[in-house]
Amino acid sequence: MRSVAVKGGVMAAVAISESEMWTAYKAAGDARTREEIILRYLPLVKYVAGRVSISLPPHVDIDDLVSYGVFGLIEAIERYDVNRGVKFETYAVARIRGAILDGLRALDWVPSGVRQKARAVEKAYAKIEAATGRSATDEQIAAELGMSLESFRKHLASIASCSLTSLDDLWVSEDESDTGIRAIEMIEDVAAPDPERHAVLEDRKRVVAQAIERLPEKERLLVTLYYYEGLTAKEISMLMELSQSRISQLHTKAMLRLKGYLLRQRNDLL
Repeated sequence: MRSVAVKGGVMAAVAISESEMWTAYKAAGDARTREEIILRYLPLVKYVAGRVSISLPPHVDIDDLVSYGVFGLIEAIERYDVNRGVKFETYAVARIRGAILDGLRALDWVPSGVRQKARAVEKAYAKIEAATGRSATDEQIAAELGMSLESFRKHLASIASCSLTSLDDLWVSEDESDTGIRAIEMIEDVAAPDPERHAVLEDRKRVVAQAIERLPEKERLLVTLYYYEGLTAKEISMLMELSQSRISQLHTKAMLRLKGYLLRQRNDLL
């Protein structure tokens, strides 16, 4: 937003600070300031959309993700409380991501058959890697599933969208029965420090770190760049000199390997 200053009879536009912009908007709520806030934070929507897109099949248009995310941004702007001492970017990211996922779910973009295929691949990874003690190759997984290597890679492309999940989903055991535990129940409550919970969390981090170390080199690098360095799919594609579709395929395989390994570890503990 800009205010107008007069110097020597000349009108000049002067940019106001972010805090002044928010204070002015919350006090007056005028449409012009609201529009300027949306434009200021639109790059944040594009960033979140780029992060989400790595888990989606190639036919999902990132512009659609941005459109969904804008609704989340607008909601965040309306609900943001400047007096709570939280940066707007931190508050808005969760709203934007939630709006994008809600938009995707409304499209019913993952049929139940695709999810069944993904589960079959997860089990194949878990079975072979438990038996060999090494990362399963594409050839081994294809043989386990009774398909050609080319068919398996097409199979991967069709289930690339399944790495997104809902926090309300129930965990499912290997015998296909619900465990009765929702994913959200496994998230640490940071507002309630507990030494025992801290110890459990550290143990989980150790197990996840071990699982990541077992990944093939390219998949391990991709996981590090995406989840630890915060790069988008496009940035990773440029850095690794691979196409975005290949990056998506590597991400899918990495997630399936990790899920298979962690499922096996959990079953051993139980």
